[in-house]
Amino acid sequence: MPHLITFEKKGAIALLTLNRPEKLNALNYATNDRLRALLDSIETDSSIRAVVLTGAGERAFSAGGDIHEFTQSVKAGIDIAVRDFCKRGQTMTARLETFPKPIIAAVNGIAFGGGCEITEAVHLAVASEKALFAKPEINIGIPPTFGGTQRLPRLAGRKRALELLLTGDTFSPKRAYEMGLVNKVVPHDKLLPTAFDLAERIIRHSPLAASRIITAVTRGMNTTIDEGLLIEREQFARMSATDDVHEGLSAWIARRRPEYTGT
Repeated sequence: MPHLITFEKKGAIALLTLNRPEKLNALNYATNDRLRALLDSIETDSSIRAVVLTGAGERAFSAGGDIHEFTQSVKAGIDIAVRDFCKRGQTMTARLETFPKPIIAAVNGIAFGGGCEITEAVHLAVASEKALFAKPEINIGIPPTFGGTQRLPRLAGRKRALELLLTGDTFSPKRAYEMGLVNKVVPHDKLLPTAFDLAERIIRHSPLAASRIITAVTRGMNTTIDEGLLIEREQFARMSATDDVHEGLSAWIARRRPEYTGT
């Protein structure tokens, strides 16, 4: 269902837009599956170096999971609800978190529930001044199901995360920035230009090095410091034999701009 998420290629950057504005870009099962399929395609396309993810319309990035669809799964039984809703959502956010190319969320409006969890999972995020965040799952009697009980405490700290998880209160983009959920808050009309500028500043470097950094950080966050340092060494070892390393060193010594090939 390609209409659920639009895909545009702008140079070496892919723009993905959640495209259910009439539903505040709610994440139904087909949307989650479509996002994963697009990421699979982008991963193998060497001409795409980074991804910007945003929402269609003026109101929402994503209001979260599609509650009407989720309700039918709950009525069908626990095993079906866990498989269709929780596991599917966790698989989607894990794919975003571990994706080997940088993903930048451009949060253009409401980012509730699953929309907030996407923001937590991606590598970087820019928020419009019109953005609004919330962890509202407690309002319907459930905990977050796409990773929100795990990623938000790691970003914001246990007490600040628990306040938001247990109250369901909305919070501003300014507070999201202060907690480390987003990298920058900008005027609404500057949102996509800022996200693309950030992507351009990243893709001037070696794509292999970017991938190794993402892997080291993502895997290392859930380990001890000693295990994390081992992961860092492994990622360095994988890079040290590449053409990009030799090009980067040669360019630095010659004081010229490197020309990376991603090999």
